Amino acid sequence: MSTPDYSSALNFIAACWLVFLGVWLVASVSTKRTVYRESAGERARYWLLLVIAYFLLTQGRKFPYPLSFILIPRTASSGWIGAVLCGCGLALAIWARVVLGRNWSGVVTLKEDHELVRRGPYRFVRHPIYTGLQGMFLGTAVALGHLAGFFAVPLVFVSFWIKLGQEERLMLKQFPDDYPDYQRRVKRIIPFLL
Repeated sequence: MSTPDYSSALNFIAACWLVFLGVWLVASVSTKRTVYRESAGERARYWLLLVIAYFLLTQGRKFPYPLSFILIPRTASSGWIGAVLCGCGLALAIWARVVLGRNWSGVVTLKEDHELVRRGPYRFVRHPIYTGLQGMFLGTAVALGHLAGFFAVPLVFVSFWIKLGQEERLMLKQFPDDYPDYQRRVKRIIPFLL
């Protein structure tokens, strides 16, 4: 019986990202009507970091040294550790997206009849989609192993931190009685820590 090899792990990670993209595209057509949307300038603050992180992660092996330096050897073990992290991140992101339902948006918005969702993964972190995506980026970086990918992970974190700050200000205005209590009880992005 042969063991799964490194390329199989990379194929699994690629499939995770394709599933993520597919779910998000399909689910985006059934959201509530938007009553407020952030400005393009506000959106650019976090999107620019996310785009840079994406290129560091996916193209890092093509960058000059030291960004192309292989920090974690590309083995079946490291590939599958990354694949498991990526798969768990995907599962969390999809679970959160399903629970959020029609309130979801890819940018900071307020939807018509917006609900404060506190069930499912939202019991453990206030922004579980970002937690899941962070896990997907980390898993991909582990599997690919190059230094540029590990620079991408904190950039993604900072991008999400900026975005969730904007989202939280909006939620505090929309739910001034309930959101402060939710903030006190539930961490932002890492369960029980942060």
